[in-house]
Amino acid sequence: MKTSRFVLAAALITMTLPAFAEDADELATMTPDERREYIESLSDDERNALREELRAQREAMSDEERQVLRDERRARWEAMSDEERQQVRERFRREANSMSDEDRAAARKRIREQRRMRHTDREEAQQ
Repeated sequence: MKTSRFVLAAALITMTLPAFAEDADELATMTPDERREYIESLSDDERNALREELRAQREAMSDEERQVLRDERRARWEAMSDEERQQVRERFRREANSMSDEDRAAARKRIREQRRMRHTDREEAQQ
């Protein structure tokens, strides 16, 4: 069953990737509210395909480009008031609570893998 879902998802991503590449570029020009509204309007399969496209774009970036993005996000976070930060935390909490157990486990696995990769990258940079 999992294999057939994976094959179906891969086929869907392959067929819709050009459309989502445009969507991914358009997301950058949207306001946060417009972006949230747009993403919420997508089906689960479309949302997953968009996530994969964005992930592929990030993975294709150089370390320097990723660092620039991290620095920009950090600057935006630090520029927020305590109230704005609390609102962001609450929104993330609501979204996490609405995830299925399977999605939550996949997200945890993805985060652990990202942390492991960053840790490995740091060790290699120090050598």
